Amino acid sequence: MSPAESVAAGAAESVAAGAAAVSAAWRDLEPGTTAVHVPATSANLGPGYDALGVALDVGLVVVAGPRVDARVTSVGFGEGELPTGDDNLVWRALVAWCQRSGTVAPDVSLTVHSAIPLERGMGSSSAAAVAGVVLGRALAGGDGGVRDLLAIATELEGHPDNAAPALVGGLTICTADGGFQRVAPTAALRPVLLVPRVRQNTNAARGVLPEDVPLSVAAANGARGAATFAALAGVFPLESAMMVDELHEPPRLAIMASSGQLVEGLRDAGVPAALSGAGPAVLALPRAGDTAAFDLVREVVGLTAPDMEVVPTAWDLAGATTKTAPIGV
Repeated sequence: MSPAESVAAGAAESVAAGAAAVSAAWRDLEPGTTAVHVPATSANLGPGYDALGVALDVGLVVVAGPRVDARVTSVGFGEGELPTGDDNLVWRALVAWCQRSGTVAPDVSLTVHSAIPLERGMGSSSAAAVAGVVLGRALAGGDGGVRDLLAIATELEGHPDNAAPALVGGLTICTADGGFQRVAPTAALRPVLLVPRVRQNTNAARGVLPEDVPLSVAAANGARGAATFAALAGVFPLESAMMVDELHEPPRLAIMASSGQLVEGLRDAGVPAALSGAGPAVLALPRAGDTAAFDLVREVVGLTAPDMEVVPTAWDLAGATTKTAPIGV
């Protein structure tokens, strides 16, 4: 374990078990409560540093209910360690929406059910910020569209490549001025998250990046990033070599030994893979319906990173979704 890594804390131990609990919370809302469901995300996708991101069907649910002592209660990942007062990111995002739209923040309490582990590169902070702004609009109203929601979430959390797919679902590409484009990712690939118990501080992972890169590296990364986006959109098959990154992955994987060995092992075996966001989770992309390819992922994990949880997922196409449970029958 590197100095920047730490063993995971919080109540949840398994992403798969957390996902089942989140699904139950979404299904079994108390009458009259309003909730938002937001997916986890994987950003960068290899060479698409700070630009590419995709939504996955692991997520979190935030339920707004009557005011109690704690402004925010976390269940699952984050339980016992995230703020419970007005400084919680979900609540701050809700208030930010109301302030921007000129509406009054409702005096409610929030319960956050999360299957997204903290500091693993799966967009937990972006999901929280998106949940807050979307729930704020659902509860308080106010004018504003997707770009307004994205702008507020990005200002609070700082990662549009995570916030955009969390908000709109699917595969997105973001620009520095806040613009984005969305497409549906190909059904020919099945995303698999490989999630370690250790966590990696995102700021520390960003701190190891070089301030300058050679023009040749920027050009090569740009070409592979474009190829990766097109392949994930189904234009042509995705190959492992397309996802090789020369900008952010080498210094990050140098401080995440298990993740580095896993990414290298998967690519050598012909399975497209990349560090998920700032890591240390890894996203593998075997062909959908290819049992041998999925078994190969498990085999490589067993050889290089046996402590990682293998989490088969699917693309999330809906993004942030709200619903209110009816009162009565």
